[in-house]
Amino acid sequence: MSKSVLVVGGGGREHALCRALSQSESIAHVHVTPGNAGTVNYATNHSISASDVDGLLALSETLAVDFVVVGPEAPLCDSLADVLIEHGIPCFGPQAIHAELEGSKRFAKEAMQLAGVPTAEYIVLDSTSDFESALVSHSDNPWVIKRDVLAGGKGVVVTTDLQEATEFIKESIKTDGHVLLESFLPGEEASMLVVMDASGFVCLPPSQDHKRVWDGDKGLNTGGMGAYCPAPVVTEEIHHKVLERIVKPMHESLSGMDVPYRGVLYVGLMIDENGDPFVVEFNVRFGDPECQVTLPMIASDVGELLFAAATDALENHSVSFHDKHCLTVVLASEGYPQSAIKNRLILGAELADDEDNVWVSHAGTGMNDSNQLISTGGRVLATTAIAPSLSDARALSYQRMEKISLQGSHHRNDIGYRALR
Repeated sequence: MSKSVLVVGGGGREHALCRALSQSESIAHVHVTPGNAGTVNYATNHSISASDVDGLLALSETLAVDFVVVGPEAPLCDSLADVLIEHGIPCFGPQAIHAELEGSKRFAKEAMQLAGVPTAEYIVLDSTSDFESALVSHSDNPWVIKRDVLAGGKGVVVTTDLQEATEFIKESIKTDGHVLLESFLPGEEASMLVVMDASGFVCLPPSQDHKRVWDGDKGLNTGGMGAYCPAPVVTEEIHHKVLERIVKPMHESLSGMDVPYRGVLYVGLMIDENGDPFVVEFNVRFGDPECQVTLPMIASDVGELLFAAATDALENHSVSFHDKHCLTVVLASEGYPQSAIKNRLILGAELADDEDNVWVSHAGTGMNDSNQLISTGGRVLATTAIAPSLSDARALSYQRMEKISLQGSHHRNDIGYRALR
């Protein structure tokens, strides 16, 4: 029986979710709130904010949706999944007790220790701590300092500058009460998205994000300037290690609790020179832009997969993947990631120019009073392509990007370079 679904959120990740769900035979109707100018091509947009838990419940009941898919992390930390489940609405996205895996770095570290999952050593600093001796004891490498709150991907500082490290520690303690100082993990990063519920789990193909704003991984950290999938750094041997040392122990730990984990667990990995994987962080939602390159790799019905996870039916569910490569390039507003200039006209991002193998994923887009497409955020859109080879996917994605015009915008020209060098 075909189902209706409500997607919560309005960024590039939610655009990718709406697109994938609209292509699912199991889904009759996709709703999204608040969505963006691109999601209207795949779903019915609504105006409830992703932070309005009561409004989201009321909308879900009014629309009589079969289940809800939550894109961003904040509503999950605010107990959206708990409220929906309480009212008999299945939710793809974990309840608040598990959302703390992203909401609190300390909570995540303790959960990893409990499950025996490899991660960097850390200490917790507060106003009574001796910052100087703590920093000296971690002085062989860059210092890794993490705020213990939801910080929209901007709560981490990696620096060799003593003054910068000390100031960030002091500021974080002043606002949050404490801060984490971690040992530096050298290696190459990758991401693994794991869909899980009480009954089982499914590992999606590994991907690699590009966090720095400029080519060659230079400049400030961002929410992500592009990604590709699968990531060849995760070899068959490393994949096996990730499965045995990280995914299985975490699933065992989470599914053994009174409240099981239902949704996707984003596993941020660091792979060292010996090919050993360590967890850098957990997120409780699809990464952005990793979602844009991972969902198109699923050959089977995405709606069925997400509904199965929301209803503890994963163990009886099989998933198949395309033997292809997917790559996405993010277009950012002038001034991003510091202070993005918004409300500028975007040309060339029309749906008519999209094809089955290359398309535009909207993120920070909207319509002005003249019904013209404009930028409304820092990361505005992305061009995504899927092809038999990574080099083909990259070429298609950049060719599509060349057709788009946004005054002052910028994008990286080297997405996928680690795999293609």
